[in-house]
Amino acid sequence: MPDSISPNPLKSPIQFLAFGLGSGLAPKAPGTFGTIAAVPLFWLLSHLSLEMYTVALVVAFVAGIWICDKASKELGVHDHPGIVWDEFVGYWLTMWALPADWVWMLAGFVAFRIFDIAKPWPIGWLDKRVDGGLGIMIDDIVAGLMACGVLHIAHTVIPAQAGIQ
Repeated sequence: MPDSISPNPLKSPIQFLAFGLGSGLAPKAPGTFGTIAAVPLFWLLSHLSLEMYTVALVVAFVAGIWICDKASKELGVHDHPGIVWDEFVGYWLTMWALPADWVWMLAGFVAFRIFDIAKPWPIGWLDKRVDGGLGIMIDDIVAGLMACGVLHIAHTVIPAQAGIQ
């Protein structure tokens, strides 16, 4: 019978990934800690070409559906708060084709967390209606898409306003 109380990511490779390499074990705000853990990994991924970054993102998303589904079944809880692989992928999606400097990485962190926490339509709607691994992943994917869109608009407008070429 699955343990619905105590996850053990150190004994389960699936839980280790689902719990964001352990970052989801934070007693408060595990999603925020998961996103923080995703930032340095984004920086490493940002050295890939845009095409390879996109492939890595798609692979992380598809694998995440399976990882999150399997971990939630092991735990006996749908979307356990400590499952933060979805935050990893959501943040990486937020940062798609944006500069990998601290200002944009911080802006991406803030924008993604706002969308992920506030869950405006359709994020909240999807969160309540889609089950399984896809259900765990999809709200963060849409939050990442929305945050990415906002940041790409800002990236276009801010340099023009500041006179930066």
